Amino acid sequence: MANTWFPQWRVRQGSLDGTVVAPDERLPLGQTLIMGLQHAVAMFGSTVLMPLLMGFDANVAILMSGIGTLLFFLVVGGRVPSYLGSSAAFVGLVIGLTGYGGSGANPNIALALGGIVACGLVYLLIGLVVMRVGTRWIERLMPPAVTGAVVMAIGLNLAPIAVRSVSASPFDSWMAVVTILCIGSAAVFTRGLVQRLLILVGLIAAYLIYLAAANGMGLGKPVDYALLSQAAWFGLPQFTAPVFDLHAMLLIAPAAIILVAENLGHVKAVASMTGRDLDPYIGRAFVGDGLATLLSGSVGGTGVTTYAENIGVMAVTKVYSTLVFVAAAAAAILLGFSPKFGALIHTIPGPVLGGASVVVFGLIAVAGARIWVQNKVDLSDNGNLIMVAVTLVLGAGDFALTIGNFTMGGIGTATFGAIILNALLRNRRLMPLAENPTS
Repeated sequence: MANTWFPQWRVRQGSLDGTVVAPDERLPLGQTLIMGLQHAVAMFGSTVLMPLLMGFDANVAILMSGIGTLLFFLVVGGRVPSYLGSSAAFVGLVIGLTGYGGSGANPNIALALGGIVACGLVYLLIGLVVMRVGTRWIERLMPPAVTGAVVMAIGLNLAPIAVRSVSASPFDSWMAVVTILCIGSAAVFTRGLVQRLLILVGLIAAYLIYLAAANGMGLGKPVDYALLSQAAWFGLPQFTAPVFDLHAMLLIAPAAIILVAENLGHVKAVASMTGRDLDPYIGRAFVGDGLATLLSGSVGGTGVTTYAENIGVMAVTKVYSTLVFVAAAAAAILLGFSPKFGALIHTIPGPVLGGASVVVFGLIAVAGARIWVQNKVDLSDNGNLIMVAVTLVLGAGDFALTIGNFTMGGIGTATFGAIILNALLRNRRLMPLAENPTS
């Protein structure tokens, strides 16, 4: 296996109930396509939401997320199961740089794109260094205690987005609860393939209930299919070329550090769930993500990252076959080129999508805790305890820190806070051992 760039995927035979499908195994074609569709659905909410928050074209973001995922797959040789979607790390930076008002197209998108390209280049260089010298220096900066805290902080940071999306009315809140129950019921009371498609099955069931309650009984805002009927089946999204401004590049490029932490946490989480040693592919993962971010920013897309939402889906389904993400990427590319399909997805009611986000974002946070459990992180150690406590509050509270013209949002402060606190408190703990080697 190690002597070839790609693994020799083995066909998985027999029952799938409760068993793990490894990265180098594959399901039958039909199941692979359906599982890929579920991952595409899982990433869709945030991958569309992030560009909308920044005034980017959502179809371009979806298209480039699919192309970026295929590029990542090729660079890592199909060894690391991952989907690349729009990163939340760029939202605060782009809004601060461009002064975006929050509605319509961003008139200064080109400036932000230049910064995103610069970030992708920095990320790519970090990946090349890791491929050359290894990951020891990164692991020293970001051990499991740190990566678990950062992954959990990301999930908690995203939580308000889900909650706000379902708080417009009592009906919306109750539909979110119904969606959560639908997904939970699919997870607990079904078996086999249906159980593995719990997000997709739960969404469809909640969608139908919403249609009956809103369109049928008039209890909520009805689903409007006017845009769906008018949308073309095929069409090109609106591409935009970047403008390279030094200030913008210096402002956004440091987000590469956040992407490194996200990606490292992703790889560590998947490794702990699969029992596979993925450390040899961390450098390649950084390079693949860096190239995908660089390419996305070059045509008008957002910066991308290994997607925590898909970690949540893998954690529940126990399907880690990397070929599933090829299918997910293909679905995203089709969506990017199809206004009709995009309009159909946009008919998913906000409360339904928000309810699913509550589940998925929660699974992200739990994935961080899983890193601690799998790596036996000692939270009775005061240094770890303080680092984790501060990191989670900074992330969940979206604590922003301004240094000159540079504003770092909650994910950034949580990431750098975890790294700095771990370095300071770890060195303090090791000092007595250095002074008294016999102790």
